[in-house]
Amino acid sequence: MGKIRILLYTFLAIAAGGALSLLLLNQFYNSVPKSPVVHPLLSTPQKELFKTTAHLYFADKEKPFLIAEERDLLHAEDAVSFAKMIVTALSEGPRQELMRTLPSETVLRALFIDQNKTAYVDFNESLKENHPGGSHAEILTIYAIVNSLVLNIPGIETAKILFDGRESMTLSGHMDLRFPMKANMLLVR
Repeated sequence: MGKIRILLYTFLAIAAGGALSLLLLNQFYNSVPKSPVVHPLLSTPQKELFKTTAHLYFADKEKPFLIAEERDLLHAEDAVSFAKMIVTALSEGPRQELMRTLPSETVLRALFIDQNKTAYVDFNESLKENHPGGSHAEILTIYAIVNSLVLNIPGIETAKILFDGRESMTLSGHMDLRFPMKANMLLVR
């Protein structure tokens, strides 16, 4: 009789434990948030990207000139998007055996083109702070930017460089940056 009672209690305990675990498991599944109803997204029109081959100007390693490096750039149809991609690619540096003309820390803050076809290229202060200095390096930096924009984008005839949204007299003390600049083909080889 004692063995039957022990078996009966064991069976009841196992059945009660199973029922309790099923109850807890059921509550767990009911408490898990159901996945949200997914509504089909209304597709917003994506801007179509265009691939354009641009000539980016970097410094020659041996001579004091700029040399064009061809680069395929993806950009939106407008000239501002293309100009931003050009400046970004310049700051990334050359892919060929050339020297960078912008410090790697350079950050483009903004770029816009006015009705006179002048591109205003606004950098943060990192371009000034990390520039190696010297008149030759300053000339190559300025004209790498100006030539790359003016010679690649028909809607840009001149470029003016700003720092933190303000005019600056110079980049590193040698070139006057108060006025928009045209491309300088004498520096290109």
